Amino acid sequence: MPLIWVILLVFMLISWLVSARLKSKFKQYSEVAFRGNMTGADVAAKMLADNGITDVKIISVEGQLTDHYNPLEKTVNLSPEVYSGRSVAAAAVAAHECGHAVQHAKAYMWLGLRSTLTPAVSFASNWMQWILLAGVLTISVFPYLLIFGVALFALTTFFSFVTLPVEFDASNRALAWLDSSGITSSQEHEMAKDALWWAAMTYVVAALASLATLLYYVSILMGRRR
Repeated sequence: MPLIWVILLVFMLISWLVSARLKSKFKQYSEVAFRGNMTGADVAAKMLADNGITDVKIISVEGQLTDHYNPLEKTVNLSPEVYSGRSVAAAAVAAHECGHAVQHAKAYMWLGLRSTLTPAVSFASNWMQWILLAGVLTISVFPYLLIFGVALFALTTFFSFVTLPVEFDASNRALAWLDSSGITSSQEHEMAKDALWWAAMTYVVAALASLATLLYYVSILMGRRR
Protein backbone atom coordinates (compact mmCIF):
# COMPACT_ATOMS: atom_id res chain seq x y z
CA MET A 1 0.00 0.00 0.00
CA PRO A 2 1.44 3.42 -0.97
CA LEU A 3 2.60 5.55 1.96
CA ILE A 4 0.12 8.33 1.16
CA TRP A 5 -2.83 5.94 1.59
CA VAL A 6 -1.45 4.79 4.93
CA ILE A 7 -1.21 8.43 6.04
CA LEU A 8 -4.76 9.18 4.90
CA LEU A 9 -6.13 6.11 6.68
CA VAL A 10 -4.31 7.14 9.85
CA PHE A 11 -5.88 10.60 9.68
CA MET A 12 -9.31 9.08 9.09
CA LEU A 13 -8.87 6.95 12.21
CA ILE A 14 -7.60 9.89 14.27
CA SER A 15 -10.49 12.05 13.05
CA TRP A 16 -13.00 9.39 14.09
CA LEU A 17 -11.38 8.99 17.51
CA VAL A 18 -11.28 12.75 18.17
CA SER A 19 -14.89 13.17 17.03
CA ALA A 20 -15.99 10.30 19.27
CA ARG A 21 -14.05 11.80 22.18
CA LEU A 22 -15.67 15.19 21.63
CA LYS A 23 -19.17 13.66 21.66
CA SER A 24 -18.26 11.73 24.81
CA LYS A 25 -16.99 14.87 26.54
CA PHE A 26 -20.03 16.87 25.50
CA LYS A 27 -22.33 14.14 26.83
CA GLN A 28 -20.34 13.95 30.08
CA TYR A 29 -20.38 17.69 30.73
CA SER A 30 -23.99 18.00 29.57
CA GLU A 31 -24.87 15.97 32.65
CA VAL A 32 -23.03 18.34 34.99
CA ALA A 33 -25.41 21.02 36.24
CA PHE A 34 -24.16 24.57 35.85
CA ARG A 35 -24.04 26.20 39.28
CA GLY A 36 -25.23 29.52 37.89
CA ASN A 37 -28.46 27.78 36.78
CA MET A 38 -28.27 29.71 33.51
CA THR A 39 -29.21 28.28 30.13
CA GLY A 40 -26.80 28.49 27.23
CA ALA A 41 -28.94 31.29 25.84
CA ASP A 42 -28.63 33.16 29.15
CA VAL A 43 -24.85 32.74 29.13
CA ALA A 44 -24.68 34.00 25.54
CA ALA A 45 -26.83 37.03 26.35
CA LYS A 46 -24.68 37.95 29.35
CA MET A 47 -21.39 37.55 27.47
CA LEU A 48 -22.64 39.70 24.61
CA ALA A 49 -23.90 42.36 27.02
CA ASP A 50 -20.66 42.35 29.00
CA ASN A 51 -18.79 43.01 25.77
CA GLY A 52 -21.12 45.83 24.73
CA ILE A 53 -22.58 43.89 21.79
CA THR A 54 -26.24 44.77 21.21
CA ASP A 55 -26.80 43.95 17.52
CA VAL A 56 -26.36 40.16 17.66
CA LYS A 57 -29.37 37.84 18.02
CA ILE A 58 -29.31 34.51 19.84
CA ILE A 59 -31.41 31.83 18.13
CA SER A 60 -32.00 28.10 18.42
CA VAL A 61 -31.21 25.85 15.45
CA GLU A 62 -31.97 22.18 14.86
CA GLY A 63 -29.40 19.43 15.24
CA GLN A 64 -26.68 18.33 17.62
CA LEU A 65 -23.36 20.18 17.82
CA THR A 66 -24.64 22.54 15.11
CA ASP A 67 -23.70 25.63 17.11
CA HIS A 68 -22.10 28.44 15.11
CA TYR A 69 -21.86 32.19 14.69
CA ASN A 70 -23.10 33.73 11.45
CA PRO A 71 -21.18 36.98 10.78
CA LEU A 72 -23.42 37.93 7.84
CA GLU A 73 -26.67 37.79 9.78
CA LYS A 74 -25.03 38.54 13.15
CA THR A 75 -26.64 35.60 14.90
CA VAL A 76 -25.35 33.23 17.56
CA ASN A 77 -26.94 29.94 16.54
CA LEU A 78 -27.24 27.39 19.35
CA SER A 79 -28.44 23.79 19.15
CA PRO A 80 -31.42 22.94 21.40
CA GLU A 81 -29.20 21.18 23.96
CA VAL A 82 -27.08 24.30 24.28
CA TYR A 83 -29.79 26.94 23.93
CA SER A 84 -31.99 25.51 26.69
CA GLY A 85 -29.40 23.45 28.55
CA ARG A 86 -28.29 24.37 32.06
CA SER A 87 -25.04 22.43 31.98
CA VAL A 88 -21.32 23.16 31.92
CA ALA A 89 -21.20 21.99 28.29
CA ALA A 90 -23.99 24.36 27.29
CA ALA A 91 -22.26 27.29 29.01
CA ALA A 92 -18.91 26.49 27.36
CA VAL A 93 -20.31 26.15 23.85
CA ALA A 94 -22.50 29.24 24.14
CA ALA A 95 -19.56 31.31 25.37
CA HIS A 96 -17.35 29.98 22.55
CA GLU A 97 -19.84 31.02 19.88
CA CYS A 98 -20.12 34.44 21.49
CA GLY A 99 -16.33 34.55 21.31
CA HIS A 100 -16.77 34.69 17.53
CA ALA A 101 -19.22 37.56 17.93
CA VAL A 102 -16.63 39.42 19.99
CA GLN A 103 -14.04 38.73 17.29
CA HIS A 104 -16.41 40.21 14.73
CA ALA A 105 -17.08 43.28 16.84
CA LYS A 106 -13.36 43.85 17.34
CA ALA A 107 -12.51 43.17 13.67
CA TYR A 108 -10.30 40.18 14.49
CA MET A 109 -8.03 39.74 11.48
CA TRP A 110 -8.30 35.96 11.07
CA LEU A 111 -12.09 35.98 11.27
CA GLY A 112 -12.18 38.69 8.63
CA LEU A 113 -9.91 36.66 6.37
CA ARG A 114 -12.02 33.54 6.85
CA SER A 115 -15.21 35.47 6.03
CA THR A 116 -13.59 36.89 2.89
CA LEU A 117 -12.55 33.42 1.74
CA THR A 118 -15.90 31.75 2.45
CA PRO A 119 -17.63 32.38 -0.94
CA ALA A 120 -14.63 31.09 -2.92
CA VAL A 121 -14.22 28.10 -0.60
CA SER A 122 -17.91 27.28 -0.96
CA PHE A 123 -17.47 27.15 -4.74
CA ALA A 124 -14.29 25.08 -4.43
CA SER A 125 -15.90 22.59 -2.05
CA ASN A 126 -18.82 22.00 -4.42
CA TRP A 127 -16.70 21.37 -7.52
CA MET A 128 -13.18 20.31 -6.63
CA GLN A 129 -13.89 16.58 -6.10
CA TRP A 130 -15.32 16.29 -9.62
CA ILE A 131 -12.57 18.41 -11.15
CA LEU A 132 -9.89 16.37 -9.36
CA LEU A 133 -11.43 13.10 -10.50
CA ALA A 134 -11.69 14.31 -14.08
CA GLY A 135 -8.17 15.71 -13.85
CA VAL A 136 -6.69 12.40 -12.69
CA LEU A 137 -8.54 10.47 -15.43
CA THR A 138 -7.52 12.87 -18.20
CA ILE A 139 -4.09 13.90 -16.93
CA SER A 140 -2.30 12.52 -19.98
CA VAL A 141 -4.31 14.65 -22.41
CA PHE A 142 -5.44 17.62 -20.32
CA PRO A 143 -3.09 18.15 -17.33
CA TYR A 144 -4.31 21.70 -16.66
CA LEU A 145 -7.59 20.34 -15.34
CA LEU A 146 -5.76 18.60 -12.50
CA ILE A 147 -3.74 21.75 -11.85
CA PHE A 148 -7.01 23.66 -11.47
CA GLY A 149 -8.37 20.98 -9.14
CA VAL A 150 -5.24 21.07 -7.00
CA ALA A 151 -5.48 24.86 -6.82
CA LEU A 152 -9.06 24.60 -5.56
CA PHE A 153 -8.03 21.99 -3.00
CA ALA A 154 -5.14 24.20 -1.89
CA LEU A 155 -7.64 26.98 -1.25
CA THR A 156 -9.79 24.77 0.98
CA THR A 157 -6.69 23.56 2.81
CA PHE A 158 -5.56 27.13 3.39
CA PHE A 159 -9.06 27.91 4.68
CA SER A 160 -8.88 25.03 7.16
CA PHE A 161 -5.61 26.42 8.57
CA VAL A 162 -7.02 29.96 8.73
CA THR A 163 -9.86 28.50 10.79
CA LEU A 164 -7.48 27.28 13.51
CA PRO A 165 -6.56 30.65 15.07
CA VAL A 166 -10.21 31.72 14.77
CA GLU A 167 -11.40 28.72 16.79
CA PHE A 168 -8.61 28.80 19.38
CA ASP A 169 -9.03 32.53 19.93
CA ALA A 170 -12.81 32.20 20.36
CA SER A 171 -12.24 29.52 23.01
CA ASN A 172 -9.64 31.67 24.77
CA ARG A 173 -12.06 34.62 24.82
CA ALA A 174 -14.83 32.38 26.14
CA LEU A 175 -12.71 30.91 28.91
CA ALA A 176 -11.31 34.30 29.92
CA TRP A 177 -14.84 35.72 30.18
CA LEU A 178 -16.19 32.70 32.08
CA ASP A 179 -13.37 33.19 34.57
CA SER A 180 -13.58 36.99 34.90
CA SER A 181 -17.37 37.03 35.12
CA GLY A 182 -17.26 34.69 38.08
CA ILE A 183 -20.16 32.56 36.87
CA THR A 184 -18.09 29.34 36.82
CA SER A 185 -16.30 27.61 39.67
CA SER A 186 -12.70 26.48 39.21
CA GLN A 187 -13.90 22.93 38.59
CA GLU A 188 -16.50 24.04 36.03
CA HIS A 189 -13.87 26.19 34.32
CA GLU A 190 -11.58 23.18 33.88
CA MET A 191 -14.47 21.15 32.45
CA ALA A 192 -15.30 23.94 30.00
CA LYS A 193 -11.64 24.19 29.01
CA ASP A 194 -11.46 20.43 28.41
CA ALA A 195 -14.62 20.41 26.28
CA LEU A 196 -13.45 23.31 24.13
CA TRP A 197 -9.99 21.79 23.71
CA TRP A 198 -11.46 18.61 22.21
CA ALA A 199 -13.67 20.71 19.95
CA ALA A 200 -10.59 22.57 18.72
CA MET A 201 -8.78 19.28 18.07
CA THR A 202 -11.40 18.34 15.45
CA TYR A 203 -10.32 21.40 13.46
CA VAL A 204 -6.63 20.57 13.88
CA VAL A 205 -7.09 17.02 12.61
CA ALA A 206 -9.24 18.21 9.70
CA ALA A 207 -6.59 20.74 8.67
CA LEU A 208 -3.77 18.18 8.79
CA ALA A 209 -5.84 15.61 6.90
CA SER A 210 -6.60 18.21 4.23
CA LEU A 211 -2.89 19.00 3.92
CA ALA A 212 -2.01 15.31 3.57
CA THR A 213 -4.62 14.87 0.84
CA LEU A 214 -3.40 17.98 -0.95
CA LEU A 215 0.17 16.61 -0.95
CA TYR A 216 -1.16 13.38 -2.43
CA TYR A 217 -2.67 15.21 -5.42
CA VAL A 218 0.45 17.34 -5.77
CA SER A 219 2.52 14.15 -5.92
CA ILE A 220 0.34 12.86 -8.76
CA LEU A 221 0.73 16.14 -10.59
CA MET A 222 4.50 16.32 -10.10
CA GLY A 223 4.90 12.67 -11.08
CA ARG A 224 3.15 13.35 -14.37
CA ARG A 225 5.29 16.42 -15.09
CA ARG A 226 8.62 14.62 -14.68
